[in-house]
Amino acid sequence: MALRSVSLMRLLGLFVFCCFIGSPVLAATHHETFVIQETSYTLLCNNTKNMLTVNGSWPGPTIYARKGDTVLVNVINNGNKNITIHWHGVDQPRNPWSDGPEYITQCPIQVGANFTQTILFTEEEGTLWWHAHSDFDRATVHGAIIIHPKSGTTFPFATPEKEFTLILGEWWNANITDVLDNALQSGGDVQPSDANTINGQPGDFQNCSSNSTLKFQVEQNKTYLLRVINSAMSDEFFFGIGGHNVTVVGTDGSYTKPYNVEYIMITPGQTFDLLLHANQIQNSSSPSRYYIVASPFYDGGPVPPRDGTTATSILEYKTNGTANSTAALVAPVAAVLPNFNDTNAAAVFSAGLHSLASATHPVNVPKTINVNMYVTVSVNTLACVNSSSCGFRLAASLNNNSFQNPQIDVLDAYYSSIANVYTADFPDNPPRFFNFTNDTIPNQFFSVEKSTKVKVLEYNSTVEIVFQGTNILGGENHPMHLHGHSFYVVGRGVGIFDKEKDPLTYNLVDPPYENTVGVPKNGWAAIRFRAANPGVWFMHCHYDRHTIWGMDTVFVTKNGNGTNAQMLPRPSFMPKC
Repeated sequence: MALRSVSLMRLLGLFVFCCFIGSPVLAATHHETFVIQETSYTLLCNNTKNMLTVNGSWPGPTIYARKGDTVLVNVINNGNKNITIHWHGVDQPRNPWSDGPEYITQCPIQVGANFTQTILFTEEEGTLWWHAHSDFDRATVHGAIIIHPKSGTTFPFATPEKEFTLILGEWWNANITDVLDNALQSGGDVQPSDANTINGQPGDFQNCSSNSTLKFQVEQNKTYLLRVINSAMSDEFFFGIGGHNVTVVGTDGSYTKPYNVEYIMITPGQTFDLLLHANQIQNSSSPSRYYIVASPFYDGGPVPPRDGTTATSILEYKTNGTANSTAALVAPVAAVLPNFNDTNAAAVFSAGLHSLASATHPVNVPKTINVNMYVTVSVNTLACVNSSSCGFRLAASLNNNSFQNPQIDVLDAYYSSIANVYTADFPDNPPRFFNFTNDTIPNQFFSVEKSTKVKVLEYNSTVEIVFQGTNILGGENHPMHLHGHSFYVVGRGVGIFDKEKDPLTYNLVDPPYENTVGVPKNGWAAIRFRAANPGVWFMHCHYDRHTIWGMDTVFVTKNGNGTNAQMLPRPSFMPKC
């Protein structure tokens, strides 16, 4: 289908919309075109399928910008199904209209239609990413966002020699839409992926894959910036490089204090900026090739039920501008990573993250809290309706509310005061208290309530959420993601949160500033943020099957006083349901 021309009225609408946004001095406006289309891909020994991509590539194109820039992306749906696109980790101040989750802030972009989204990079700096936010489409529809420092400024570390982007993901031999449909029909879990990948390639340890293993070339004594993104649907990863430590300098589009580590643990949705100093070629006999490894972390049991395959690429030293041709005959140096279920290794890594907290990159942790929420995070069951294939189906919940997408988006319902779409009574606490982390939990706590409940926040209120993991149907780490806001991760712990003792352990000085936080298995994580972004914002687990099962809710932040504290007007060209 040919690209549709943008009408004069739409261009005028975009001009008016951008005028409301305003532009900082030296900021630029960029234009991108994303064409959703089916593309044929082959992996793992001639397993060929057509899958949705953007502009024919998987992963999709990278968006480059500077802090303060605006990017207009015309998303044209030439695919075979309706879809939406989300700009993960971008706060989108006052602009929920372009945030992207289906039936939360917009109706899907229908086949043959297009939608121009406005991305506002105001405080983010570092690595973020974009992805589809409909059904399971983000398995193949995703890509990186790289935000460099504002013009006239620089990194808070020495400028690296070069940057490499590594997107961790998953490959299914089956069509991903069929994978989801089969799970929804059966009421059971989702079929595991067939391979984990780095930039779309499984690497040396998977069948028929070694010829396409990616290689990243470096030179001795130079420093490189690795931008690592976990786009996987179901897998957390330990990530490391044979023979090398890395230094964490950023996460989720915010700088951290330099943190030298042998490995990182990265949940779905998270990003990390890592400095790699290439310092391993000591003499002519030194190894010149080292494995870059992403190996699954799973704390839900002794045997991982999902894809446990290891994805690899290769770090390759070059001299005089070329790689050593004889080095390819020698196996790369292996990376030593924790065991797949080493919860202590994951906890130790996460505990070492701290915001940079410098004069140019300060922290502003809310000290006084207006809204306290204690939110249980659970996998549950739900009685099947009109089905002979199952008695109960898997569900998920926050505070025992299993969110169900409405027929029109919550944002339009809120903006236009449309009744009977949602209710404003999401609870601040679970309906029942019991031993959430006990090894055996009675069946009476398994079932959930279907819900379209949202939480309404006053503008500029300060919010603390304590996410409490539960052991209903077996616990595991849950990567919780909040749209429209980054937040400070002020505390984590195991067991049941103690509201008297645990806040005494909070880090209110330099906690990491993130948009996705891992809630430990049968443990808790506490976050704080200021609700100074009027609009409608989704909060959900970044395991996509959990989102579809209902482990999500919506925050509605009311307008404040003054133009800059109010949501932008509704664009006239929003997709129609």
